[in-house]
Amino acid sequence: MGSSNKQSTPAALVIARSGELVDKFLDAIWMERGLSKNTLGAYRADLMTLSRSLAESAKTVDQADKSDLLDFIAQRVESGAKPRSTARQLSSFRRFYRYTMREGERTTDPTSDIEMPRIGRSLPKTLSEDEVDSLLSAPNTDEPLGHRDRAMLELLYATGLRVSELINLKQEQVNFNQGVLRIVGKGDRERLIPLGEESQRWLKEFINGPRMEILLERQTDYLFPTRRGDRMTRQAFWHIIKRYAEKAGVHQKMSPHSLRHAFATHLLNRGADLRVVQMLLGHSDLSTTQIYTHVARERLKDLHGEHHPRG
Repeated sequence: MGSSNKQSTPAALVIARSGELVDKFLDAIWMERGLSKNTLGAYRADLMTLSRSLAESAKTVDQADKSDLLDFIAQRVESGAKPRSTARQLSSFRRFYRYTMREGERTTDPTSDIEMPRIGRSLPKTLSEDEVDSLLSAPNTDEPLGHRDRAMLELLYATGLRVSELINLKQEQVNFNQGVLRIVGKGDRERLIPLGEESQRWLKEFINGPRMEILLERQTDYLFPTRRGDRMTRQAFWHIIKRYAEKAGVHQKMSPHSLRHAFATHLLNRGADLRVVQMLLGHSDLSTTQIYTHVARERLKDLHGEHHPRG
């Protein structure tokens, strides 16, 4: 009986109560914003880490004040937490306390006067236009799978899709009459993306021949099936890109979003409006898109230094 009482300590009860409050918050923002499981999981992990710290003072997560949060952040920093990690946690807390205020459960936001840690934004490495040409030309299009890969790479560079959007693409989302793709991205936000002539050509050729050769008698709604007739995974497509980058002699470090980054940067380099690029990429916040203006400026500085007589 004594050991059972030990397990139901006041701290454990406080943590359990905090867990209920956090889950209620997550259910609410999932209904409002349609956030991914990974994002919701990150919010929960951050808030429950704070809850365990607050339980030592017998406080539930909704009862924290500014000094509690500053103490928590200080402890995290002393234990070696990086600024980016601390900033992400503070962002989770801020969202939670704004929710509690909106629900009338608090009258103040304890995070409102706490500054975000300064973190340098890492600029995405982008491919040059020549490197993109080499990468797109790498697949052997005489083979059905090579033709599929070329169509996928052409489409990525033409539209700036996320890899997850590409592999989940279905035929019904392609409108050749209007020359657009209909994409439902993060937060269930729908956007229409123009298809260039080159990507339309490769897509039509793929659909009218190599795709049927890959599927044989099988049926699938997914536009880019595997040899087994299944939907391609992110990991499989990542291996495909790495293989073609090596074949094309592209030595720059690649990421699954390399062609998405190139799409945005090359548009801006050629004078596209930032808000148009934001819309095409499906960014909800313009500040997310603005990172590409820094990439474009860095590229212009490099070109100036390389080609100007007094560079």
